[in-house]
Amino acid sequence: MMNINVSAHNNVTLVEVSGRIDSMNANQLGEALSNEIDGGHIQVVLDLANVEYMSSAGLREIVSALKKVRGRGDVRIAQPSHRVREVLEMAGLDSIFQIYPTQAGAVGSY
Repeated sequence: MMNINVSAHNNVTLVEVSGRIDSMNANQLGEALSNEIDGGHIQVVLDLANVEYMSSAGLREIVSALKKVRGRGDVRIAQPSHRVREVLEMAGLDSIFQIYPTQAGAVGSY
């Protein structure tokens, strides 16, 4: 089960995800991110504090969102859970994404 909550903070779009991101629902996350980006919201913060599991399908969706905004905006990650941080590091994505320890820090980084 995964929940996605999208909210606007000035020019920043905050996408808070909770639960498990797996091959069954990763496309929902991808669609939520694409909808925001296609709508011109290109400064995105992805809060992964409450994500207990992220599969490679989930990683693909966040990388594809980052590619969509490249050169125009960014996708930054806030307070990833310990588990998600491990997955990001194993996939080498901790060097591609800017990762912030707090949501406020990530939102304020734009």
